[in-house]
Amino acid sequence: MTSGLTIMKSNYEAIWNQVTKQFQCNVNSIHGPNHWRRVEQNALKIAASNGANLDVVRLFAVFHDSRREHDLLDFQHGERGAEFAASLRGYLFDLSDELFDLLEYACAWHAHGHTSQDPTIAACWDADRLDLTRIGAVPKAHYMSTELGAQLSSKFQLQNNKTSKKNMSREI
Repeated sequence: MTSGLTIMKSNYEAIWNQVTKQFQCNVNSIHGPNHWRRVEQNALKIAASNGANLDVVRLFAVFHDSRREHDLLDFQHGERGAEFAASLRGYLFDLSDELFDLLEYACAWHAHGHTSQDPTIAACWDADRLDLTRIGAVPKAHYMSTELGAQLSSKFQLQNNKTSKKNMSREI
């Protein structure tokens, strides 16, 4: 269950500034702040449709890739992002234990290809996957946990199929 109250108001601007300042990769990295903003936008749309906790999805957006060491395979980056969030908890934001557990889990497991029935974790993961287009990948509906995520990924798939057909006809 994802109910629970935020203990203190989160200072999102301060969080973004702090996390961006400590980001180890280039600020223009494919996993950097521009990606985080798109994930946040996606997550807020999904949360509006499925009732996910807004604080958790916003915090996920900034923390999930924040501790990447590089843009290549980095299997532990989500766990490091969760640890980084824990280090700032009570300083720049606070969540109930129940909500922090969701944030921690969402960050740690976001890149492992799972889906979730929990509305908040589902919103986090789908929001990230919907931004795969930044690297030329098309999000797949069967990796989406939410109805809206599946609908949006199907639209991307349709657009990709139309583009592929256009390109094929140009080559022939």
